[in-house]
Amino acid sequence: MATRWGLCGAGKISHDFSVAMKTLPPGDHQIAAIAARSPESAQQFAKRHSIPRVHGSYEELAADSEIDVVYLGVLHTEHCRLGLLFLRAGKNVLCEKPFAMNGRQVKDLVAAARMSNVFLMEAIWSRCFPVHAEVRRLLAEEAVGEVKLVKAYFGSPQLHIPRSVEKELGGGALLDIGVYCLQFVLMVFNGERPESIQATGVLLDSGVDESMVVVMKFSGNRMAFCTFSIAVSLPNDATISGTNGTIRVAGPMHCPTKLVLNGKETEYPLPEPSLPLNFTNSTGLRYEAEEVRQCLLKGLKESPRMTLSDSTLLTEIMDEARKQVGVVFHQDSQ
Repeated sequence: MATRWGLCGAGKISHDFSVAMKTLPPGDHQIAAIAARSPESAQQFAKRHSIPRVHGSYEELAADSEIDVVYLGVLHTEHCRLGLLFLRAGKNVLCEKPFAMNGRQVKDLVAAARMSNVFLMEAIWSRCFPVHAEVRRLLAEEAVGEVKLVKAYFGSPQLHIPRSVEKELGGGALLDIGVYCLQFVLMVFNGERPESIQATGVLLDSGVDESMVVVMKFSGNRMAFCTFSIAVSLPNDATISGTNGTIRVAGPMHCPTKLVLNGKETEYPLPEPSLPLNFTNSTGLRYEAEEVRQCLLKGLKESPRMTLSDSTLLTEIMDEARKQVGVVFHQDSQ
């Protein structure tokens, strides 16, 4: 039987998610309903993507008994409020990244999921890509020896995009794209908490981070170095350096299709989209959708690829980086 999805939000990422769904067997996945801030935009979206039910409010979507999981694709300033609405209504939830605005909100979401005994996952789609699965396999068999240093870069000129630069919209490089660099490091080091975190950066006039460098030290004298910016383009790749070689995830490292092991390149092509996409390689959203389906079929309440403890630690590291650089959101004082 198909996993029945409800979409929360009719924006760009929900469009790409819907297009990615069409690359999966219709007997496995079906978008059954949608709700958005504007009922009109929900209607238009449903027409474009052939979604049978349109709800006039998020509360109606939460009450829909004929959906198995909600995809939360709204602005991250709304993730906590709407996530709690769906979780408390007994809905499984795949929540876009970043999970929430800070660690306290993430803890609230995790607690609500456990209270309702439902599935919850932060949509770090990178973790579900074949390239990332291969990286984990190579690390498990120590293909490059002992890992000593991890570097990850992500730079994308986004100063013209309001949600990237405005504090009220949760802007800044860290929460939007830096999250991908940090999650990669945590994946390589198996969700281990760093011994130290040092962050420095520059802020926009709005008070959000334009560019940031985060250096982390892990046990056993292992290091990680992340640089991200919404002002300039960067190589957007990630490198794992070990005592016996190097693994490089070619850019775009957050949705990769190329892996280089000691100079030997392997490609992992993506299916072609049926409609134009808003973001790079978005048909790769199919992988996280299928991961959710497999978890639900097994009765799991979280994904082993991106556990809730992974998400909690990731957010705590981002909180510490923001504190050191001086980025404060109003949600931090609530």
